[in-house]
Amino acid sequence: MNAIKNKVQLIGRLGAKAEYKTVNGGTPMVRFSMAINEVYKNSKGEKVEETYWHNLVAFGKPAEIINKYTDKGSEICVQGKLVSRSYEDKEGNKKYVTEVQVNDVLLMGEKANA
Repeated sequence: MNAIKNKVQLIGRLGAKAEYKTVNGGTPMVRFSMAINEVYKNSKGEKVEETYWHNLVAFGKPAEIINKYTDKGSEICVQGKLVSRSYEDKEGNKKYVTEVQVNDVLLMGEKANA
């Protein structure tokens, strides 16, 4: 049961090329945003399309795969967990961030025509 307490699965498209860097002495890391589209009919029967944006981070092998094989518009499936952290900005204000930490990635298909 512990395995499903904090589990996120998303299928969507990258909003931009993932930002790649190495941390902690060489561990690969990427940060990127992902758009998830939902289509439904409202109470009037009208088709409504909404886009939700999520911030994601990946380390190690998933980061290498995302960096090497994806670009803006690439459709991927990720599995991971929600993590929250805080930091101080340049003015000394405390900021809070919640993002999906990716553990697994699956490449879904061709890059979208942008």
